Amino acid sequence: MKVLMVITSHDQLGNTGRKTGFWLEELAAPYFVFKDSGAEITLASPKGGRPPLDPKSNEPEFRTDLTVRFENDATAEAQLDKTLRLDSVKQEDFDTVFYPGGHGPMWDLADDKNSVKLIESFIAAGKPIGIVCHSTGALRHVKAPNGKLLVEGKEVTGFTNGEEEEVGLTKIVPFLVEDEMLKLGATFSKTANWTPHVVKDGLLITGQNPHSSGPAAKALLAALSQKAKSAA
Repeated sequence: MKVLMVITSHDQLGNTGRKTGFWLEELAAPYFVFKDSGAEITLASPKGGRPPLDPKSNEPEFRTDLTVRFENDATAEAQLDKTLRLDSVKQEDFDTVFYPGGHGPMWDLADDKNSVKLIESFIAAGKPIGIVCHSTGALRHVKAPNGKLLVEGKEVTGFTNGEEEEVGLTKIVPFLVEDEMLKLGATFSKTANWTPHVVKDGLLITGQNPHSSGPAAKALLAALSQKAKSAA
């Protein structure tokens, strides 16, 4: 099985002068769900090369066994150092795609034409996809094969207004994931702040927050396994 993981290249937290990027747990937890299942993983980002890590995600309170495992995994670190450019990857080469979050995607992946086309091509090919936290924002311009917005009428989750408020960035982010999804006609599902929550609707699997990233990856593997059985 071949899994593509798409990571943000954006490192500025609005005009605060603070750094952002991808959230380490949201890369590490799914990475090892896929790796431990025997999948072949490819990492990509809009600019290619080493994507920026949100420094906050590596503070002691946010470190987990899996983030430590990632940092000590030479293969994982080597892959992170040399992510492919997003415009060089093709849906045909992979079974699925997974988008880890962090605040960075709000500024680049949310409006990235290559990312939009890529997600659309996976959906058109009938391949399930996984997206967590702020990366749910990367669905805002994605259209379904029928020309309608992909999230219209779909149940999704992502970083909630309440969680954004708790981290104090409501006025900094370009848009709020929850509000944006509702505006686009999605049904937004959420649980209490920071609790794991994963929603599956058709080919789309979304996770609410960092703690949902591992469970979302597991749900994606289950969907792929189901798809393989149906095809057999």
